[in-house]
Amino acid sequence: MEFLYEYGLFFAKTLTFVIAVAAIVGIIVASAVKPKTKKGEIEITDLSEQLADLKEDFISNTLPKKALKAYQKKHKADAKKSADEAPRARLYVIDFNGSMDAHEVDSLREEITAILMIADPQQDKVLVRLESGGGVVHGYGLAASQLQRLKDADIHLTAAIDKVAASGGYMMACVAHQIVAAPFAIVGSIGVIAQIPNFNKILKKNDVDLELITAGEYKRTLTLFGENTDKGREKFKQEIEQTHGLFKSFVSAQRPSLDIDSVATGEHWFATQAMEKGLVDSIATSDDLLLQQYTERQIFKVKYKIKKNLSDKLAIGLSSSISQVGVALMSRFKGLNP
Repeated sequence: MEFLYEYGLFFAKTLTFVIAVAAIVGIIVASAVKPKTKKGEIEITDLSEQLADLKEDFISNTLPKKALKAYQKKHKADAKKSADEAPRARLYVIDFNGSMDAHEVDSLREEITAILMIADPQQDKVLVRLESGGGVVHGYGLAASQLQRLKDADIHLTAAIDKVAASGGYMMACVAHQIVAAPFAIVGSIGVIAQIPNFNKILKKNDVDLELITAGEYKRTLTLFGENTDKGREKFKQEIEQTHGLFKSFVSAQRPSLDIDSVATGEHWFATQAMEKGLVDSIATSDDLLLQQYTERQIFKVKYKIKKNLSDKLAIGLSSSISQVGVALMSRFKGLNP
């Protein structure tokens, strides 16, 4: 009887597991064939409210009861007075954490479009918090063009660099009316680089032939698997120099006071050094800027959020669970083997 009981319990557990897996698969399939709705939506976060809550929490935990009561009374009166006044000017905050291919420009486009539809050029401003070491020329060129839309609409734009805005990142930053950087932020790298490995010798060594057929003398200058020529290398170098020339011209147009030849060497500098060269305008963090604007403006963070369907959420959840199990196992092994 005990054997039958154990067998029945095992069978019930197995059946439950199979049904659960089948249900998950069914949900994923259903979400995949479901007609697609809009890809994403604009998400607005009231940073002024967050800062106010932070201030209130700190005050309520530090002031004596009598002083706290007096503060709360005054704060209530000030809040009532401000409610009757005209709406304050606004500061819109955008975060751009750029990758090598600059795919984040898709979200940047939506965020800037949303701001342009409601911002008042006479009083509203935009702060873009940049973090990028650069990447593909066409991607960051488009990202810089998106920021240019704000300037074309006469909306004041500030670029804040807390960690790094180099190469394509600086191409974006220089569009701003004002560039502010943290003391040890990395700035500059106004240069162009291209690296292409070549496996032709390996192919020859293993008796592998490669057929590369092109139309046009410079359709392919350097290749991964073909035998590169001096003529091809020279042409490729010319293309790199042309791109660098365009980069220099772009930065010069945005910041005409720069001695472009002295800063367009491909070098990067810490912000304090970059300020001496005219690459940035002042030294501060983005948090400093927000606190400066807190009393003058209503601050909103604007983010274009991509909607994830159910299958994406399940995949992320599964990946997170596997990661947690892996960390737990590693911790256990480390505990057994100090």
